[in-house]
Amino acid sequence: MSDLPRRGIASLAVPLAASLLCGLAAVPADATPARKAHTAPVIPPPPLPDDRTGDHLTLVVHGAGAGRDGVRQLFCHPESGDHPDPAAACRALDESTQWGRDTFAPVPPDSICTMIDGGPATAHVTGYWAGRPVDADFSRRNGCEIARWDRLVPFLPSAGS
Repeated sequence: MSDLPRRGIASLAVPLAASLLCGLAAVPADATPARKAHTAPVIPPPPLPDDRTGDHLTLVVHGAGAGRDGVRQLFCHPESGDHPDPAAACRALDESTQWGRDTFAPVPPDSICTMIDGGPATAHVTGYWAGRPVDADFSRRNGCEIARWDRLVPFLPSAGS
């Protein structure tokens, strides 16, 4: 006979709730094979038309000049948001994305860079791109940083006036 009456039904409440939340069958550890239930894995529902299923980035720019500073939202795949040119911005990001490389990676610390000052513009990017979290800073303080910035124009604003 089972030890269920001895332990009480309340002792199964937490394992049962945890199992149901995980999409697993509620089976006590000491259950016999005849008592184990078989359930199918939980499959998430399909996205609704209103869901944003693509990549989403928040861009905060300072010091780039009038009309270029501020906070912008960009959604790609499909393109939308309040970025001035979402289609071109998403295209620039897509072209810079390569398998196995971080599109937003910082300049390696051992890089030899020209000491050219590209101006006071800075940018901070957060969100998700290609299924990965993004938290990146950009500046134009030397030749390497300028090249990194320019590679992502028009996602980042151009330095021209």
